[in-house]
Amino acid sequence: MSGSAISNEDKTSAERSSSKSSAERSSSEFVAAILLRLGGAFMLLAFAAALLPTSWMAWSHARLGLGELPASPLVEYLTRSVSLLYGIHGGLYLVVASDVRRYAGVLKYLAAMNIVFGAAMVAIDLRAGLPWFWTLAEGPPVLAFGVLLLVLLRSFK
Repeated sequence: MSGSAISNEDKTSAERSSSKSSAERSSSEFVAAILLRLGGAFMLLAFAAALLPTSWMAWSHARLGLGELPASPLVEYLTRSVSLLYGIHGGLYLVVASDVRRYAGVLKYLAAMNIVFGAAMVAIDLRAGLPWFWTLAEGPPVLAFGVLLLVLLRSFK
């Protein structure tokens, strides 16, 4: 057999393997990637919140029925740093959405941490006396996101 015949056979085998792996991609991988992209894009919006003028934050705080936003360096620091952390988290989701099978280990960690974080946020919100709509809109969706992601990860073929 000539060298070119072997390389053609190897090429054909590699092409079949490549198309097979594309065909084997499960719908759960597709759904997980979409979920991560949507969640990531939503969380990226938090970068804008970190840049809001303090007066806008105070207005929003009052409109949500939370009273007057305390004017202190700690409140300023926490509101902006939490927004930045959410934005960074969203960027990470977009990165891992590019290849959910490759990043499955990282995704399992993120899913588990979302479950813990979501439950913790419900407890914190209740203890802090936040309005019911805030509590329902924060912790439960994060927890559900983590559970859904874990379920999808377990169904990868």
